[in-house]
Amino acid sequence: MNRTRSILALLGLMVWLPAILWAGILESRLTSIPAIKRVDTLETTRFAEKYVVRFQHPVDYANPSAGTFEQRVIIGHKGFDRPTVLVTEGYGAAYALNKDFTEELCEILNANLVFVEYRYFLESTPAPCNWEHLTVWNSLNDLHEVRTAFSNVYERKWLATGVSKGGMTSLFYRAYFPNDVDVTVPYVAPLNAAVEDGRHEPFISNTAGTAEQRKCIEAYQLELLKRKGRLMPLFEQFCNEKGYQFNAPLDEIYDFCVLELAFSLWQWGTPVHKLASSQSDDETLFKNFIQLCGPEYFQPKTGNLSFFVQAARELGYYGYDMRPFRNYMSIRTTKDYLRRLMLPADMPRYKFSKKLYKHTRKFLKKNDPKIMFIYGENDPWSASGVITWLDFSHKREMCAFVDPVGSHISRINTLPPSLRDAAIARLLRWME
Repeated sequence: MNRTRSILALLGLMVWLPAILWAGILESRLTSIPAIKRVDTLETTRFAEKYVVRFQHPVDYANPSAGTFEQRVIIGHKGFDRPTVLVTEGYGAAYALNKDFTEELCEILNANLVFVEYRYFLESTPAPCNWEHLTVWNSLNDLHEVRTAFSNVYERKWLATGVSKGGMTSLFYRAYFPNDVDVTVPYVAPLNAAVEDGRHEPFISNTAGTAEQRKCIEAYQLELLKRKGRLMPLFEQFCNEKGYQFNAPLDEIYDFCVLELAFSLWQWGTPVHKLASSQSDDETLFKNFIQLCGPEYFQPKTGNLSFFVQAARELGYYGYDMRPFRNYMSIRTTKDYLRRLMLPADMPRYKFSKKLYKHTRKFLKKNDPKIMFIYGENDPWSASGVITWLDFSHKREMCAFVDPVGSHISRINTLPPSLRDAAIARLLRWME
């Protein structure tokens, strides 16, 4: 018995010995990178080691005299012999600090994680907050600087990925720095051509889901508008209790919430059976409405302000089709709603630039990089996705997987088994 225990103890030591020998090496390498100003250890159940570091970057790469800011980057370590997944987050990175956090592709590839918080979000916000420097070009240079700094830390293959705005970022990163990573996987990423792109409204009206489902949602919206006079007191009370502030009168915000409802339902894959019946009493209908599409979305100066600034300048957004509801609405037009509702009144009126859209579109048409697009079939953002215009039959490497009846939460692991296996097989081949 004692001999058996000794052998088991020896085997256990052999398993953990490499980790013990390597412990501290990563931290030492991180502290030796000049741009990293601070290294803090994080708890983790998914990686061998995990750290949060602060990179010092120029606020404006075209003008170094504009100053610097610190960008939060989270590192999850699997091994120096493993590939690395660079998450090009489009927003804040706070959720990645969780000890149980990992990323789908880190699990599939048993890969290291380098998770970059987007500039002007949470702890990566410069002071002072000069909106002129919040450009996609500057954000891509942030990623390039991080990738370059880690080139001697993780020397195996690199994959860039992100979800939604982060997916857009990974795509732009590949188009402007095509040699920084080996593979790119943008999840549910649109490529918008204008502030109000124009492709989302007909998608919601004619394509998403089934005709019966679309009819059900429109009937629900009409019911909300027909009862507006009775529901407005509840709406006003709710907004006042929450302390919400808007750039428009509350009756107009109510109308915009009704319009947003359809986009929100399809985006998040909310089943139509979640909609309250037209026979519901006013209070039940109102509570259901607020749960599905709350008015806080239309407040200026929220945590999403940085995104709305970029949407107005470079990223684009979607519009609303108010024609079926015009007779019941207080608003005369939805045009330019992003600037009117989501941006502070004193913010400069930026002109939208199509340079980013044109450059990325040209890059994808002329080249065949290892890029795997993941879309949800019913996600309104798919209406402005690359799959709507790029002919993949002429590409040997670039590919797209569409999750049937999927939404904005579609991922590789939500694909049907045959598609999921095909996607994983291709990733493994690319990352060999």
